[in-house]
Amino acid sequence: MSARTRLGYASGSLVTGAFNTLPGLLLLPYLTDTLGVGAAVAGAVVLVPKVWDVLLTPYAGRISDRTHGRWGPRRGHVLGGGLGVAAAFALMFAGAARGPAGALWAAAGFLLTATAFAFFQVAYAALPAEIATSARDRVRLVGGRVAGIAVAALVAGSAAPAVVEAGGGGLSGHRWAGLFGALVVAVGTLGVFFGTARATAPGGAGSPPAAPREAGLEAGRAGGAGPRAWFAVLRADAHFAALLRGATVLVVGTGVLLAGCPYYAEHVLERPGMTGVLVAAFVLPNLFTTALWSRVAARYGHRRVLVLSCALFAGGALLLPAAPLMPAFWAPVALLVVGTGHAGQLLFLYAMLAECAAGDAVRTGRSRAGAMSGLFSAGEALGMAVGPFLMGLVLQASGYVSSDTGHATGQGSGAAWGVLAGMGLLPALAAAAGLVLLRGFRPAAQPAPAGPAKAVAAGFTPAGGRPPVRV
Repeated sequence: MSARTRLGYASGSLVTGAFNTLPGLLLLPYLTDTLGVGAAVAGAVVLVPKVWDVLLTPYAGRISDRTHGRWGPRRGHVLGGGLGVAAAFALMFAGAARGPAGALWAAAGFLLTATAFAFFQVAYAALPAEIATSARDRVRLVGGRVAGIAVAALVAGSAAPAVVEAGGGGLSGHRWAGLFGALVVAVGTLGVFFGTARATAPGGAGSPPAAPREAGLEAGRAGGAGPRAWFAVLRADAHFAALLRGATVLVVGTGVLLAGCPYYAEHVLERPGMTGVLVAAFVLPNLFTTALWSRVAARYGHRRVLVLSCALFAGGALLLPAAPLMPAFWAPVALLVVGTGHAGQLLFLYAMLAECAAGDAVRTGRSRAGAMSGLFSAGEALGMAVGPFLMGLVLQASGYVSSDTGHATGQGSGAAWGVLAGMGLLPALAAAAGLVLLRGFRPAAQPAPAGPAKAVAAGFTPAGGRPPVRV
């Protein structure tokens, strides 16, 4: 696989990273400290569009699987969905009003952003199973994706708070942050669209050109996009169902941490300017530890090393509540530990998804990578939304006072304790629960395909190529 393809695919993580990082980092404090919305209501504003994304994403996956065109089943959705995310992102932080009207505006913008992202993400997540011809290439692709997410989170998460301040804070500063996020998304979209052009054959694995009528009959038998089709995919592969449940819960911890960072810097460390440093500490390990995680997993197996990554994630989170009693470097170091665990989680979850999709194609002779990646992306979106929602509930319960001035008001000690509980306990509980749910992921050896032509048509294993490896 060429370096152009790997780099092009990795650049799409700028879209994923910006979408997951900026709303999770900025939207909750934007609602509570600029628009004056209560913390619980603000959490709901973050949650509802992501629930819509969860419901829409599997439909987008099925549509992607059935797409025919000169750009194949995926790249057209990557381009249109990514550019739609960029436009809606700027709209979300346009700040047309304060109070409830402003909250509705932001929610509408986030809803449009989530809609466009659903079509981008399912196509983007399905690409490794279709453009890579071996398990090794799939791991290399998802490794680049993890590193790309780190770059996006580092650039967007570290720079966005500074952009808000440079733009004057409040409504004006957040408008500039929205434009900045839109630019990052547009660059990532164009990068993956052009970078993977030579690796994606027209029609792709989801729609073999040699048998369009058979593909249409298969799609019809699947029952179309909808709950029945989703449950059919889950029933057909118990290992994928276990992966989906565990990954969704693990992502909740990430959502809590991103949403809590601004409050942690402001009310626990009493240094609002530390938000960017904290986010950088969390995402930097994704850049520097992915290769190490890959080598360790090659020796000990993905599932064993995933346990270690979750232990680091939970242990680092439990160090955060001690920050008021410790030196200034304590919180960034603790988040470096959390981020190291997070890098391992991402790498192994994405690798497991690619193996599930490839193994399913070998067993069935047709591609359901779009449907699987759609369900997986829906789970990610739900987890990233539940995290801020839970953080909002904790803040509301601890007596957090909202403001419409663009700056947080003085808070009582109860609010600070709520931030500490949210940042420490919730991520650790999510990591432990996610590991328990992942215990059902034990894929058996995949049977050989009916013939080499059928495997090639599915787009996963070339004639004479290696079968998927066990995870």
